[in-house]
Amino acid sequence: MELTKHAHACVSLEKDGGTLVVDPGALTPNAASLLGEADAVLITHEHFDHVDEDAVAAALAARPGLTVHGPEAVVGRWRAAHPDQVVAVADGDRFTVAGFEVTVHGGVHAEIHRDIPRCANVGYLVDGAVYHPGDSYHVPSAQVGTLLLPTSGPWTKLGEAADFVRALEPRRVVQIHELMLSETGQQSTATFLGPGMLTRVPLTLLPVGETLSL
Repeated sequence: MELTKHAHACVSLEKDGGTLVVDPGALTPNAASLLGEADAVLITHEHFDHVDEDAVAAALAARPGLTVHGPEAVVGRWRAAHPDQVVAVADGDRFTVAGFEVTVHGGVHAEIHRDIPRCANVGYLVDGAVYHPGDSYHVPSAQVGTLLLPTSGPWTKLGEAADFVRALEPRRVVQIHELMLSETGQQSTATFLGPGMLTRVPLTLLPVGETLSL
């Protein structure tokens, strides 16, 4: 499997000719082009930095074979126009798409503040290997090889991120959701979350556009 990091929360996964795109949001400049190449799309929740609504709607209209999976609050907006292309998912679901085995975990966005309502949020474990949690530190009841770890945002907290990594004990941790951190902030976060500090697994700061072989 090849994992490519895109801006903010978006990644793409490629294997045996199949391409899966996760969270192509409005803060990902190449979201439209990624959707033009994807076989399927996974969306964790409804916030704009995780789903570019206009880009997804255009891709669904242009590509009848494209499927989009996400919470009902997300995919329901496209069901009337594209009933055969959208699939609502929830905690405990399991499906195969674009050659990948996907399981769904969690159900609610992390709390930002008690005065801000929490929306539906699911995490995706792909091929039992790569876990994208969306905006949550929900710990799935499954082993995770590569954890995509959100490092910035109004809901994140360094200590909770460390406990999340400790609970999962992945072999590899890759930073996502980083746009609210400067380069110095990212390096500082990597230091705190790395070996010798709060966890035993180094935080990989994968530059946008670069690919890891998993």
